[in-house]
Amino acid sequence: MAAVARQKGIGLDDIEIWFADEARIGQKNKITRRWARRGTRPAAPHDQRTASTYIFGAICPRHGKAVGLILPWCNIITMNLHLAKISTDVAPGRHAVLLMDQAGWHMSAKLEVPANITILPLPPKCPELNPVENVWQFLRDNWLSNRVFTGYKNIVDLCCDVWNKLEDQPWRIMTLGLRDWAHGF
Repeated sequence: MAAVARQKGIGLDDIEIWFADEARIGQKNKITRRWARRGTRPAAPHDQRTASTYIFGAICPRHGKAVGLILPWCNIITMNLHLAKISTDVAPGRHAVLLMDQAGWHMSAKLEVPANITILPLPPKCPELNPVENVWQFLRDNWLSNRVFTGYKNIVDLCCDVWNKLEDQPWRIMTLGLRDWAHGF
C-alpha cells in the first residue's frame, strides 16, 4: 500500500482498501442447515432449473462501504461497469487500492480503470485472502438459501434487495471484511 501511496503522491491516510469479487446466484440454489425439532427432517425446497445472474460486489471494510451491481454476465464490459461504480464511492481526494483475484476479466489490458483506483491482484488459488468470499457465504447462508425462484426477474429482485440490505449494515461489512494484514500498516 505504501508503494501505491508513493507512486500516486498521496499519504497512507488517503488510501481506501477495497476488495471485490463476483458470485453467481441462481435457481440451482444451496440448501443450508435449519432449526428443527430433534428427530424430524424439515422440508427444504430445491430447484433444478438453471436461470442465474451475478452479483458484482466490492467492500471497503474500514469504512463499512459496499458497492454492488447485479449483472447477467462476467466479462470485461461488466467489470468496467463495476469499476466505474466503485470509483464513484471512493471518498473525494482519496485513492482506492482494489484487491481481487486474477480472473481474466479482472486483469485484462482492455479494462478501463478509473484514475482513483489501482488494482492489486491477490495470489492465485487463495480465496481465503478475499473477505468478499465471506460476504458471499453470509448472504447465501442467511438471505439467499432455501428458496425456489419463479424466474430470472425474481432472482435479480432478490439479489438487489439482499445487496441493499447489506449496504445498510456497515457494521456487518466491517465484521465480515476487516483483516489485520490489510489494515494494520
